[in-house]
Amino acid sequence: MHRIHRTRRDWAADIGLILFAACFAAITSRSIPVPQDMGPGWQVADQVAGGLGCAAVFLRRRWPVQLAVTLLVAGTVAHYMTGPALVAVFTVAAGRPWRVTAWVAALAFAPLPVFLHELPETDQDRAGAALTYFALLAGAIGWGLFRRSRHQLIDSLRERAELAEAGSALRAARATQRAREEIAREMHDVLAHRLSLLSVHAGALEFNPGAPPAEVQRAAGVIRDSAHQALQDLREVIGVLRAPVGDGRPQPTLRDVARLVEEAEETGARIAYEPPGEAETAAAPAALGRTAYRIVQEALTNARKHAPDAPVRVKVSGGPGAGLGIEVRNALPDAAAGEPAIPGAGQGLIGLGERAALAGGRLEHDRDGADFRLAAWLPWPADATGGPPPAG
Repeated sequence: MHRIHRTRRDWAADIGLILFAACFAAITSRSIPVPQDMGPGWQVADQVAGGLGCAAVFLRRRWPVQLAVTLLVAGTVAHYMTGPALVAVFTVAAGRPWRVTAWVAALAFAPLPVFLHELPETDQDRAGAALTYFALLAGAIGWGLFRRSRHQLIDSLRERAELAEAGSALRAARATQRAREEIAREMHDVLAHRLSLLSVHAGALEFNPGAPPAEVQRAAGVIRDSAHQALQDLREVIGVLRAPVGDGRPQPTLRDVARLVEEAEETGARIAYEPPGEAETAAAPAALGRTAYRIVQEALTNARKHAPDAPVRVKVSGGPGAGLGIEVRNALPDAAAGEPAIPGAGQGLIGLGERAALAGGRLEHDRDGADFRLAAWLPWPADATGGPPPAG
C-alpha cells in the first residue's frame, strides 16, 4: 500500500480542517431543524457519526474521492456530517482532475432538484438550512477550484523559471566555449608564428656552428627579439582576457601584413608579396584586417614548418563590395625529407577555417599541381570602412 508522507505543513492543515469541521458542527448544532419523530437517540447517533466523519478527514489525502462520496451520502441523513463533507469536497476540487470534480459535484447537488420541487411544501427552517447547505457546497467547490488553479499557475511559473534558468546556463556555457575556442585560436596563431621564427634561427646556429661571430651575434639578436616579442604577444592575449568588456587593445590590421612578411623574410624566407592598394588597405575594417592578418600569419608559419626552403607567394586583393581575397602558395615539401623540423599541433588550418566561417567567409586548402595552395575569401561590405589608420 502506498504510504502518504505528510510534512509538518500537511499535518497542520489536516488538523486545522478537522477542527474546522468540528467547530462547524458545534456552532450550527442549535439551528438544526430536528424532525418531530426523531428522539434523543437520533441526536446522539448523529453526533457520533459526525465525530467519525471529522476523524475520517485524515484520509482525505489517500482516498479523497471515496471519502467525499461517503460523507455526501451520509450527510443526507446526518447533520454533523456537513463539516467533514465540505472538507472532502474541497479536497477533491483542489487536487483532482476536472472530470472527477464534476462527478463529485453532480453527486453533491443531486438532491437539489428534489428539494426545489418540494420547496413550496417545506417549512421555513428546513428550507433555509437546505439552501445554506447547498450554498456551502458550492463555496467549497469554488474555493477548491481556485486553489487548484493557483497551484497550477505557480507550478507553471516555476517551470518557466527553471527552463529560463537552464536556457541561460546553456547560453553561458556556449558563450564560454566560444570564448575558449577564440582564445585557443589566438594563442595558436600568435605563439606558433613567433616560436617558428625562433626555431628557424636556432636551427641555423645548430647546423652552422662555424659561422662568423657577426652572423652568430645577429642570429642570437633575432632569437632574443623574437622571444621578447613572443612574450609580449602572450601578455597582450592574456591582457585581452583579463580586461573588462569593451577595453580595446591594439590588434593587427591589414596594414600589418606587410610587417609580418618582412619579419618572415628576416629568417631567410623568400616571399613574393602582392599587397592590396593603399586605399583599400586604409579602408579595411578592423575585424576584417585582423582576420586577414591571422590567415597570412598561419599560412607563413605552415610554409616555414613544412617547406622551409621553398619560395612563398602571398597575394591579398579586393575591396569594399567585392570582398577580400587571400592566396598563399608554396612548393610542396620533398617526400624524402620526412617529418618537418618544427612540430605542429595540427590545429592551425582548422582554426583558420573557423576564423573564416565566423567572419562569414570561406577557406580552402589543397594541392595545386606542385604547390600547396591556401585561399580564403572574406566578406567586405560596400559601406564598411576601417576608420582612420591606427597610430604608431
